[in-house]
Amino acid sequence: MKFNLLATDTTSAARAATLTTAHGTIETPIFMPVGTAATVKGVHQRELKEDIKPDIILGNTYHLYLRPGVEVLQQAGGLHRFMGWEYPILTDSGGYQVYSLSANRKIKEDGVKFKSHIDGSYHIFTPESAISIQRSIGADIIMAFDECTPYPCDYNYAKASMDRTHRWWTRCKKAFVHSKPLYGYEQHLFPIVQGSVYSDLRQASAEFVAKQEAKGNAIGGLSVGEPIEEMYAMTAEVCTILPKDKPRYLMGVGTPVNILENIALGVDMFDCVMPTRNARNGMLFTSHGTINIKNKKWENDFSALDSEGHSFVDKSYSKAYVRHLFTVNEMLGKQIATLHNLNFYLWLVREARKHILAGTFGSWKYRMVQQMDKRL
Repeated sequence: MKFNLLATDTTSAARAATLTTAHGTIETPIFMPVGTAATVKGVHQRELKEDIKPDIILGNTYHLYLRPGVEVLQQAGGLHRFMGWEYPILTDSGGYQVYSLSANRKIKEDGVKFKSHIDGSYHIFTPESAISIQRSIGADIIMAFDECTPYPCDYNYAKASMDRTHRWWTRCKKAFVHSKPLYGYEQHLFPIVQGSVYSDLRQASAEFVAKQEAKGNAIGGLSVGEPIEEMYAMTAEVCTILPKDKPRYLMGVGTPVNILENIALGVDMFDCVMPTRNARNGMLFTSHGTINIKNKKWENDFSALDSEGHSFVDKSYSKAYVRHLFTVNEMLGKQIATLHNLNFYLWLVREARKHILAGTFGSWKYRMVQQMDKRL
């Protein structure tokens, strides 16, 4: 893996770079569509490759472990071959999904015992098994197993959780070093900064992670219900400590405005289910704000889905038409909305990159935040 920093904005910490992996080069800042179960929900691989064209997508270790399982993935030759995707993939470690199963899991020093949301069967994730599973999946970039703390979270628990995440990183790194990739190309392991919304813990965790000399670093435990100002404050603290010559990945974030604000703080990589999940519920993101396409106000609006007329999807799909598809519960409505939102997210980070390289990011970002931060 090679990270090549090309430019830094003069008015913020925003960066433009390239990140080269075995399956291709990623231009940052980048948004990674989430392919939870070996597919980006509602989108054909052909549409991903030919229309959206993301440099990298994300897979979920927890879901892939349960179905189709590591044996099937190994027999297929890894996730790339299994799903017919020849470009970069990143996998999380399962830590966030385990966190979300708070009523059905038990955290101990050795690892986490949890109950499957599918059939109620019990399973155990440890730092070592998380690495082994991700070796079987075969993603280019893999994550250390961590504990994602909830919000709110008291200081003592946040510190204990952070310390455990650091110990788990040491075990992950050992398991990674003492194992080999299964499919003939390199994988790269990122540690994760934790510490809830406590400044001293975030600083301590970032300093710990910075010393690990990993190929890249992730920031976890944010966008879990904390006030938006807390997210930005913690990200800013961490980005001043993490190495400038390594990519920074903010996990699970977020809205278009969140992404632009965190790019300005120095983050390079993002993922979130929001563009696909919200699309299926009729929420469209545009350059002038969000639209609930199911509202009656769009019934006779024959304009393009984005008011500036950007080609996020075929311009022949009007607001009125997509609203009609949702009204009659036609699957095509959700598909068009998903394509629109994903294309919009990728357009947004690519425009951010252009403006960073051109030296105009600050004024452009200010205008875009003002436009997007409202309901239409």
